[in-house]
Amino acid sequence: EISMAMTRRNARRIAFELLYAMDSRGISPDEAWDLLFDEEHYDSLAEEDELFAEKPDEKQEAYIRSLIYDVSVRRDRLDEELRTFSGSWRLERLNRVTLTILRMALSEIRNDENDISTAVAVNEAVELAKLYDSPESAAYVNGVLGSLLRSGGENL
Repeated sequence: EISMAMTRRNARRIAFELLYAMDSRGISPDEAWDLLFDEEHYDSLAEEDELFAEKPDEKQEAYIRSLIYDVSVRRDRLDEELRTFSGSWRLERLNRVTLTILRMALSEIRNDENDISTAVAVNEAVELAKLYDSPESAAYVNGVLGSLLRSGGENL
């Protein structure tokens, strides 16, 4: 029996959409949440994109909220750590999609309360980059997160 519940992968995509909106519009997690989940707006999105065909259940909603709040609150710390591993690229030169994905992945890796392995967090970040950006971005995301983890960074 196939469950119609939203998958973790789709919940992560919704978290990405929210974080991207927060960053591009300069709005808070609460504002982004209220805008996206406005019933009329969400229903109109569902007509365009199957991602929005289901609403997140309580568990996925908690996961999405936790991720967007964590990235929002710890953004400066996440960026500081990403700077160390971003190679010759300054974070300011990265496009918003790539930077949002890196912040999300690092937040998931750093969050002891979630049940996501480091390998899954990296793999999901690479998949998001392929979906929302390009193969080059996916390779870059993989490289940055890989060097961060090889440095023993998962214990920071």
